[in-house]
Amino acid sequence: MPAGFPDFRLGSVLATSFTATLTERHGDAVERIPTPRRLVDWLAVTGLDVEACTTAELDLARELREAIHAAATATALHETLPEPAVRIINEHSAQGRPVAVLTPTGERRWRVSRVEDALSVIAADAIGLIAGERDGRFALCASPTCRAAFFDASQSRTRRWCDMNTCGNRQKKARFNASHRKNSGSDS
Repeated sequence: MPAGFPDFRLGSVLATSFTATLTERHGDAVERIPTPRRLVDWLAVTGLDVEACTTAELDLARELREAIHAAATATALHETLPEPAVRIINEHSAQGRPVAVLTPTGERRWRVSRVEDALSVIAADAIGLIAGERDGRFALCASPTCRAAFFDASQSRTRRWCDMNTCGNRQKKARFNASHRKNSGSDS
């Protein structure tokens, strides 16, 4: 990846990996797709290769990202889906013309040529998740600065963190340090 940009947070779920292109939403927000080229990079990493992206397409991608995040958050909280988010997700799902292809190893991949096609695949994935078509549940990250909506497909459905390597470790380290300070203070 090009120097100067934060790493992508990639998971196994396309729609929530896409919402993770903006992290620390309740702290010092980190934009992981600040430029059109960076969106092209993220799409390539997820198997949705496009050649180029305009600033207007980046704006549309961010609009979809925020709509998915709003709908996923509402789902995690068992609230009514926000109508504007539903409208945006549906519009993006309908606008693209991605083509599903079968690889020689029996996997489904998407052939896309435009950003619009890639956004259609992401929107369709979000629709399937929110509609309950996959085994799992939406949850919100327990980190007070993150609060990312993530899809928990673990066997127990008790995940607390969007990403154990970042939010989970940060919280565990904070608890350890607080405990260590408390124990050190009682030795005096």
